[in-house]
Amino acid sequence: MATLHRMHRTGPHYKKRPPRKPLDGKPFAKGVVLKTLIKKPKKPNSANRKKCVLVRLSSGKEMVAYVPGIGHNLQEHSIVLCRVGRCQDVPGVKIRCVPDKTYVTHVINYFLLLVGWD
Repeated sequence: MATLHRMHRTGPHYKKRPPRKPLDGKPFAKGVVLKTLIKKPKKPNSANRKKCVLVRLSSGKEMVAYVPGIGHNLQEHSIVLCRVGRCQDVPGVKIRCVPDKTYVTHVINYFLLLVGWD
């Protein structure tokens, strides 16, 4: 048993919580889409607007990833690149899909038309 003097000198001991890293510390991970989902947000918000996909990452983990933007053409067996980034009002969504040339081409074309690029 520690004495009062020793406890005062060293201070309290707290357990250090291990860091939560959804992609094991890596910035990006490649994955294969298993299923497309529509998730509902948490309590004050309500809609079926959250487009998500169930992804099996290259590390072997299966996670739910958020698909940003207006619409997507992802389906089963599509290959996506994922990065870390929560969707704040949807529980269990900790990663996001990176819109690149593998999908959402029509969305990118839509934005280019808005800007005026042909």
